Amino acid sequence: MDDFKRFDMSLPPVRTKWYLRPLTYLLSAPDVHKHKAVITRTGMEGIKPPYVLLCNHNAFLDFKVATKAIWPARANYVVAIDGFIGREGLLRNVGCICKRKFTNDLTLIRHLRTTIKNGDIAIIYPEARYSLCGTTAVLPESLGKMCRLFGVPVVTLICHGHHVNSPFWNLHDRGVKPTEAELSLLFTPAQLKELSVDEINERIVERFQYDDHAWQKEKGIRITYPKRAEGLHKVLYQCASCGKEFSMTSEGDRLICKACGKKWKLTELGELEVEDGKTEFSHVPDWYEWERANVRAEVERGEYSSGELAVHVSSLPNADRFIDIGTGTMIHDMNGFRVSVRDKDGTVREMEKSVPSLYSCHIEYEYLGKYGDCVDLNTLDDTWYVYPHGENFAVTKMALATEELFAANRAAAGRPCKKGLM
Repeated sequence: MDDFKRFDMSLPPVRTKWYLRPLTYLLSAPDVHKHKAVITRTGMEGIKPPYVLLCNHNAFLDFKVATKAIWPARANYVVAIDGFIGREGLLRNVGCICKRKFTNDLTLIRHLRTTIKNGDIAIIYPEARYSLCGTTAVLPESLGKMCRLFGVPVVTLICHGHHVNSPFWNLHDRGVKPTEAELSLLFTPAQLKELSVDEINERIVERFQYDDHAWQKEKGIRITYPKRAEGLHKVLYQCASCGKEFSMTSEGDRLICKACGKKWKLTELGELEVEDGKTEFSHVPDWYEWERANVRAEVERGEYSSGELAVHVSSLPNADRFIDIGTGTMIHDMNGFRVSVRDKDGTVREMEKSVPSLYSCHIEYEYLGKYGDCVDLNTLDDTWYVYPHGENFAVTKMALATEELFAANRAAAGRPCKKGLM
């Protein structure tokens, strides 16, 4: 295992090769056209590269709309390491910069500075993962400091419709159209000098407020895909009626609790309707935030724990391929993540991520169709994909707990997290 080469994060970003620039546009255009994406520009008169572009993140379509929005300018995109698998050379040459999720990586800052010095656009997805339910994920508090450091205009690209078209929990393209995107100037260099880091962060958080389900309802967009609720139980893992955790399932356009038998229909407008009885939550994000509140209460009582879970672990030290390490155990509790795995040689390997070291975590549902749901945990030179076994867990709850544990830890230290930031 230790003999495998590591992804070379130190290589400087490549300016997109001239012959690949039209290709990036041509590969993006069909989906942008298919969804009739409407891109509105606000305050962009006279704004030319270099600048920082902060984008929300709901689906792969985000990248294609961003390519369309900035054309014909050059850009470097921050991309997670699993995006490089089997195509590292191509991604580097179209301008991608590799990042291991939720790590403090000063090398990335140097690479982004190089992008700015080259006169290009630094494209960053600060939520660092697809939104689980089409609303804003937490943002890193380092954003404001970074924007101020670069001293160039800061622009945002906020897309609407990408989550309800292809939600993280069921990636089937539902053919939503038209989607919308707003390319807007947020800060000029002069404003960055005048504002404090806290003020910069507050304005970024404000700009990043979005709700794809509310957007769908407002626009009256109907989704007729007959399996539109399948997979939603991955996010809504706790029954809103009986309170039982890990009892939810889904089929067709129905969300079902296996414990109490209650059923909800996901309507064509994206709302939840109970077949019989009280509708606890008609708005998917409200149910999700109720789950968060329940996790927060567990953390406040000092009782949060996943228990000891049997797991399978794969590693991604480089962009060549996943490497199966072996089986072992994982515990996520008030102390953070602890994973212990025995490899094929009998060597026990461990990864620990303490509460203060991880403000959020990345999860996947049915990742690659192999071992099921997973949590990926990162160091600066490796990524472990940890797949729990059994039914008494939800990786969604682990993601919520990671954020609530971090916030509680900060509050206990007298440094409470500001709204929307971690």
